[in-house]
Amino acid sequence: MSRALRDLIADGRAHVFDGAMGTMLYAKGVFINVCYDELNLKQPELVRDVHRAYLKAGAEVIETNTFGANPVKLAHYGLAEQTRAINQRAAEIAREAADGRAGVVGAIGPLGVRLEPFGETGRDEAFAFFRAQAEGLLAGGVDGFILETFADLDEIQEALRAVRATSDLVVIAQMTITEDGSTAYGTDPETLARTLDQAGADVIGLNCSVGPQGILEAVERMSRVTARPLSAQPNAGLPRAIGDRKMYMASPEYMGSYGKKLVEAGARFVGGCCGTTPDHIKEIASFVASVSPRQVVTVARELVEAPQGVTPVPLAERSHWGKKLAAGEFLTTVEIVPPKGVDPTQMLASVRLLRDAGVDAVNVPDGPRAQSRMGALMTALLIEREVGIETVIHYCCRDRNLLSMLSDLLGASAHRLQNLLIITGDPPKMGPYPEATAVFDIDAIGLTNLVNRLNHGLDPGGNAIGRPTSFVIGVGVNPAAVDLDRELKRFAWKVDAGAEFAVTQPVFDPEQLERFLARIERFRIPIVAGIWPLVSLRNAEFLANEVPGVSVPRTVIERMRAAQDQGKEAALAEGVAIAREMLARVRHMVQGAQVSAPFGRVPVALEVFA
Repeated sequence: MSRALRDLIADGRAHVFDGAMGTMLYAKGVFINVCYDELNLKQPELVRDVHRAYLKAGAEVIETNTFGANPVKLAHYGLAEQTRAINQRAAEIAREAADGRAGVVGAIGPLGVRLEPFGETGRDEAFAFFRAQAEGLLAGGVDGFILETFADLDEIQEALRAVRATSDLVVIAQMTITEDGSTAYGTDPETLARTLDQAGADVIGLNCSVGPQGILEAVERMSRVTARPLSAQPNAGLPRAIGDRKMYMASPEYMGSYGKKLVEAGARFVGGCCGTTPDHIKEIASFVASVSPRQVVTVARELVEAPQGVTPVPLAERSHWGKKLAAGEFLTTVEIVPPKGVDPTQMLASVRLLRDAGVDAVNVPDGPRAQSRMGALMTALLIEREVGIETVIHYCCRDRNLLSMLSDLLGASAHRLQNLLIITGDPPKMGPYPEATAVFDIDAIGLTNLVNRLNHGLDPGGNAIGRPTSFVIGVGVNPAAVDLDRELKRFAWKVDAGAEFAVTQPVFDPEQLERFLARIERFRIPIVAGIWPLVSLRNAEFLANEVPGVSVPRTVIERMRAAQDQGKEAALAEGVAIAREMLARVRHMVQGAQVSAPFGRVPVALEVFA
């Protein structure tokens, strides 16, 4: 598995650690005056059950129950002589539980004493203590090591040196910070990141002491100064005194949402520390999946060859939308929302307004914000048959496995639904159905590759399907992404996989879009700018704070605030004015505009084009 851990580091995706061991053992009735590390010898089934619970929740890497299993801490229980045995057995238990399904890292915590010059323990003594623990873990068969909850940079470097002296396995080095963002020794996140980078840790991170918000802020700072993969295992919030107990109050859903934010901020490995349970890890895994799905199928478009006798359909011949893309003409489209029920009458009436206004196509979202509405494919079929205007179908990876998507796409092609906007999708926990689960079998990159293969007459396995499909392949792109380098990398993969146009998130900052377009100019595919007419201050604040990937500058918020003071109509007029300004300022930069119809109000969208 050591090679597998290196593969996790190298694959560019996010992965999930487990959560707290002590919290779970305490919940199983183990009193705090007991040596939790000794349970590896006395009650291994308890430890094994905790590991299995985290694996079931979605953990891809689990830690041994050895946080305090060093000779110094074990000496308090008269167990120093059993250091090797305790660590070896802990590793064996974790490996038995993992059963080849997850990586096992040997957990090494601080010694619990101060090193020189602040204490009596010398560096060489600390090195020897850590080495004894590392040798036991190695004998038990760990795949790597995790040094965690260190506050002293000197101490963690001795632990790292000791581990390196025993093996060349992966080492994850995590320190802990206080509420002010620095360690108890006053080390800021940037300094600890640079120091551990130079010391040679494979992954650098933070855990314990503070909740996810404090860890998030520190990770954002660390990501600017190191290229090493980052990890984050926050507590379930800050503990609160409830009677004579300390309780961690952060809910699994809250931790899950921050798991996604941590990945977007640059963390590659996310899990939990004190107070977290398998429920927390399950939520984290669900949210992280929406940022980094489990399977990515990517093959460069130039490597995809149609079977003998099959000729892919040229872009200009696939649809009206494709014809205008190929000709370099400016495209107009309005995004409508599928009906909630089974009656499409009102939606179709709105679409007829768009057709009569000369709009090129109707954008049909697929389960926007993970809510339940009529499916995008069926909605698009109704629109094209009943109204006679082309659709651009948002097709989401969240709800279907690969085979289901393949079936959908073949059916869509047979019905001449040609224009796709491929998206990964929001996690279902963002919608009103908290028990819904995500699939994320592949992401937008993998699906782009799949559709490109279908356009060459091939299924995902490389088998001929006869006549090729003739989809026009679009993807999403976010100029305001928190991790812009990651967004650019993913966009490059999408283009490489076969994307033929891209639609941006709503643009409220033209200068930001211009800078972004300059960075993607080399890809040379048409860009359609998202334009969203705001209808109220509340609408603006909602987009700014609760819709993933949308960035609304404070200047726009303040304009809407001032207009709202004049009443609803003034706010709506100001929102439309802002949208028209955005369109006018970006029109020369892009090849089209996708205007959203807020709350289904198509006349408002058409005002933007006026």
